[in-house]
Amino acid sequence: MNEIFHSQDGALPKPTEGTLVQRTAGTSWQESDTEGFLVKPLHEDPDSGHRTWLMKVEPGAYAPLHAHQEYEEIYVLEGEFYDADTTYRAGDFAIRAPGTQHIAGSKTGAVVMLVFSRAPKDA
Repeated sequence: MNEIFHSQDGALPKPTEGTLVQRTAGTSWQESDTEGFLVKPLHEDPDSGHRTWLMKVEPGAYAPLHAHQEYEEIYVLEGEFYDADTTYRAGDFAIRAPGTQHIAGSKTGAVVMLVFSRAPKDA
């Protein structure tokens, strides 16, 4: 398996009390390990492995076959995003099991929310 997304700077930690807020409108998109896939980290918890990010897929961007070691939840906010199975549009939600091989890309561009979470140890 090859992972194309790794932990990024700027994510909020898990709050110990109260509410933490990330104002993403004024933050820059960060490069990922795959050209045309940009991320804004929202929350990362190294203890639990939970990550929540925004991802911008530029028009024509393509990620070759890869897999993630965690569950991957995808919610499309804007545009269209595809894998080998289908095209996802704004309002679509998908969840992948850990280790699921897939491609990813967008012909016209997209913004998606990604949530990664570890599989239970006994899974």
